[in-house]
Amino acid sequence: MRFSSLLMAVLAASLIPAAQADTPLIPAKSEIRFGFKQMNVPVEGTFKKFTGTFDFDPAKPEAGKADLQIDLGSIDLGSPEGETEAKGKTFFNIAAFPQARFVASGFKPLGNNRYQVSGKLTIKGISRDIHAPFTVKPEAGGFTTEGTVTIQRLAFKIGEGDWADEASLSNDVQVKFKLALAKKTS
Repeated sequence: MRFSSLLMAVLAASLIPAAQADTPLIPAKSEIRFGFKQMNVPVEGTFKKFTGTFDFDPAKPEAGKADLQIDLGSIDLGSPEGETEAKGKTFFNIAAFPQARFVASGFKPLGNNRYQVSGKLTIKGISRDIHAPFTVKPEAGGFTTEGTVTIQRLAFKIGEGDWADEASLSNDVQVKFKLALAKKTS
C-alpha cells in the first residue's frame, strides 16, 4: 500500500522554508518529496500543490516569516490505490483535514548559506514543533532554498490502527524540499 507515502509527503511539504518579503514562489521549479519504509521497502512520493507567504532575507534571518499550506489531496505516490488509502481517515483524513500547514516562528543562521527554520507543523489538527535546516542558493532572478528533515508520522496520528505498527510502516519520514523563489518586486 502506498497510502503511507501520502502521509510522508504532507509532512515534507509543511517544512518548506521562507523567502524574501512577499517573494513569489515559482511552482514549476519547486518540489516537496518524501520517503519512508513500508515492510522495510523504500517508498517515495511528492505533493503537487502547495502555497504560502514568505518573508525571508538571508541578511536578516531573525526577521523572517513563513506560512506554508500543503494540499494533502495532491499527494502523488505513483499508485492510485495507495493515494486513495492515504487520503482516508486512517492516514490523512482529508475530508476533515484537507491541508497541512507550517507556520515559521524563527530563523537562525548556521553559516555558509545554511539556516534553520523553526515553527509549528499542523497535520490532522495536531501541531508539533519542527526545526528544519536548509540552504539558500542564489539563482538568476531569485534564489532556491533546499533542505531535508525527518518527521515522526505517529506524532500526527498518521497511520492509525494496524498501521501504527512500526514493523509495517516506519515512523520516520524523510522530507526533502526545494523552493524556488523570485526576487521581491517593489
